[in-house]
Amino acid sequence: MGDDLAGTGPRVTLRTVARSLGVSAALVVAYYLLPMDERFDGGTVTALVLGLIAVTALFLWQVRAIVRSPHPELRAVESLAAVVPLFVLLFATSYFLVERASPGSFTEPLTRTDALYFALTVFSTVGFGDITAHTGTARVMTMIQMVGGILLVGVAARVVVKAVDTARRRQDPKNR
Repeated sequence: MGDDLAGTGPRVTLRTVARSLGVSAALVVAYYLLPMDERFDGGTVTALVLGLIAVTALFLWQVRAIVRSPHPELRAVESLAAVVPLFVLLFATSYFLVERASPGSFTEPLTRTDALYFALTVFSTVGFGDITAHTGTARVMTMIQMVGGILLVGVAARVVVKAVDTARRRQDPKNR
């Protein structure tokens, strides 16, 4: 996501919205197309941890891009359009792999769509209760997602707002 948000007005906004939707859609398509034949084991746990580290690194890189952007609000939209779906899809993948490795980890077998649905339900804190974590491993992963989601929505949102404010102040001629 280079900073090619040059210009102003509706074209820039439309480009940002289109790019944001494109990134989110590409992540979902990748989720459905990537082979997930591995068993859930130590390597998968390591991949989940590395994935969470990657989401954090992506977020920090995006905050830096927001601060430097001539259009920080639009850059913030792009940033969230990449980080939030990646976070949710990372957990959906983990739930899917846990259920494949240990059937009965959830109250019903999970397809990729079911795993994504469960991850979104947990992230949004709706908690319909139709799918619940049944085993200790599934419950621990769900708790990690809950804490991560709270941090992403609470702390990360605050950081993004602060980055936008910093960029605005930097661009304001009165502050020079």
